Amino acid sequence: MSSQEPQSQVRRRRVFYIPGYDPIHPRRYRELYRKEGRAQADLSGYELVISAKSGEGPYGWHVISQQDDVEVRTEVEVLVWSDIVRESMGSSIPATYAQMVRTAWIYISGGALWRLMRLRKGPVIAALYPVMMLVGQLALAILSGWGIAWLLSPWIGWVAAGVGFAVVYALLRWFRRIDNRLFAYYLMHDYAYASQLRGKIPQSLQQRLDQFRDLIAEALVTPCDEVLVVGHSSGAHLGVSVLADLLRTTEPRPDGPNLSFLTLGQVAPMVSFLPDAQKLRSDLQFLSLAKTLTWVDVSAPGDGCAFALCDPVAVSGVAVAGKRWPLVLSAAFTQTLSSDRWRELRWRFFRLHFQYLCAFDNPGDYDYFRITAGPQTLARRFAGRAPSRSRIERTVSKYTSVTP
Repeated sequence: MSSQEPQSQVRRRRVFYIPGYDPIHPRRYRELYRKEGRAQADLSGYELVISAKSGEGPYGWHVISQQDDVEVRTEVEVLVWSDIVRESMGSSIPATYAQMVRTAWIYISGGALWRLMRLRKGPVIAALYPVMMLVGQLALAILSGWGIAWLLSPWIGWVAAGVGFAVVYALLRWFRRIDNRLFAYYLMHDYAYASQLRGKIPQSLQQRLDQFRDLIAEALVTPCDEVLVVGHSSGAHLGVSVLADLLRTTEPRPDGPNLSFLTLGQVAPMVSFLPDAQKLRSDLQFLSLAKTLTWVDVSAPGDGCAFALCDPVAVSGVAVAGKRWPLVLSAAFTQTLSSDRWRELRWRFFRLHFQYLCAFDNPGDYDYFRITAGPQTLARRFAGRAPSRSRIERTVSKYTSVTP
């Protein structure tokens, strides 16, 4: 595993959670942790008590857990970028359709779309879903408007055309209003934001990542046993860049806390396969060689929104001799969820994408609440663990440069 010497036990831990592209207030993650943590504790026979965080700093909560006869105190903080997400989602309906055309062109013209399909079809289908939905909504609105105009034209003449345009506009507005059920605009904004600079990190986001880096650096000099960074979905590759920038300038103290990195349901290839993503590819390569942290990547083939079991370093074409990370593991939903629970969730794609943060009926090595609130460091928990045999490690990206 890691060249770090795993500490005998963790009694105090700092956890920094980096969410994916999510406009909602971070309290949703506290409530999810509270609900699912209680369920997992009941299933697995340990204690988990959550309380609100007070004072300044990032939004978070405190956890006191009794596991394996050890009391562990954990401070969880959410590294928030939801304000940036909300700002990026403020586009008008015409602007969203323009984003759709531009995003499709970026992925198709550079060949990224076809190469992503060679990895996993699930996340590519998820990426095509908003395009198909938005095109379908526009077609339905235009047909409806044209049909009504045609029916009314014998009675009101040219005024019928204005009525038809009003119907088109009203239908498109209605589709956007119910997007909390359809997710077409949400996903379109997600992919458009990730690809807007062909893989470069937007300036406002880079400034926020620099703040995240500083917060983690401060935690590494506090009296705790482990600093654990958790990146979920697109938060996974943001975490890669944060930690790479941190370790390029800061050497963790040998007697300080273990530095651990857990990525869940990662979608890094959606960005690292783009032509101008040299920064992310460089960060992936740098972190894969790091001796001062432990990086475990967990995904599941049942998660159609993630590049399951795809080593983000290798498939991006930046693996080099001496590569250490990540350790790619499967959450194996079909084994860790009961058959009834799996049947209930298997077609709820967005819910499954968050299953990594939830309770499992039959948890194996991967138990989110033992990892974030239990007495073992990430390095010790997975010491000697072999990577998933079904992982994908071949180079697939057309673009592999790590310098501009």
